[in-house]
Amino acid sequence: MRQSQRGLSLLGLVFVLGIIAFFAVITVKCVPIYLNHMKVASSVAKVAADPESARAEAATIRTMLQRFWDIESIDYLQPRDVKIKRTPEGRYLSYDYEAYEHLFYNIAVVIHFQDDVPLSGQ
Repeated sequence: MRQSQRGLSLLGLVFVLGIIAFFAVITVKCVPIYLNHMKVASSVAKVAADPESARAEAATIRTMLQRFWDIESIDYLQPRDVKIKRTPEGRYLSYDYEAYEHLFYNIAVVIHFQDDVPLSGQ
């Protein structure tokens, strides 16, 4: 009687390891982008929560953002790219940007981030 084989062949093992390596590369490249975005969101929220920023000029708000950018080493976005929106509900700090990261060969990943944060004291 023949017994059925169990386990992975060498070709199957190489295929599985290739899939794992592909997702590991994507994870290693994307995690810093999301960590950077968390720093951006935190900085914008802190500036928006500051009572002094409720009536401040755009240049003053960007200076406050630049201080956080310098401390946190934020990439992919500059304080000048954060817009101040005026709506009937109040003023908002708004940002909309894409983070581009090269994966390998001619393949890259682009992640889009967008948020509107209301200024306090409205």
